[in-house]
Amino acid sequence: MDRKFEYNGVQLDSVRNRNEQRVLRFLPQVLDECQDYKPTYLDIQDIFALTLNNLPPRYAQSGSIVLRESVSDEDILRELRAAVERVETSPTGRGEE
Repeated sequence: MDRKFEYNGVQLDSVRNRNEQRVLRFLPQVLDECQDYKPTYLDIQDIFALTLNNLPPRYAQSGSIVLRESVSDEDILRELRAAVERVETSPTGRGEE
């Protein structure tokens, strides 16, 4: 068992950024808008990470009660589109062609 997300016997791997699932939910929609762009495996990872980095984090542990989301769906869509544009115009390029 991997123990890197544990401290003093407390499992921390269930603490997640709530925006991860929300970004993932909108990712296909935004990529479908870019019909001429076929992102690579690394491009998709970069788009996901860049979008999350540009949104305020919303960490919660399993069982947390969320009273309201401070990040709107429009915020996520805007950041996803910006990330796609940025990665498409400046791909990581790690030797792929």
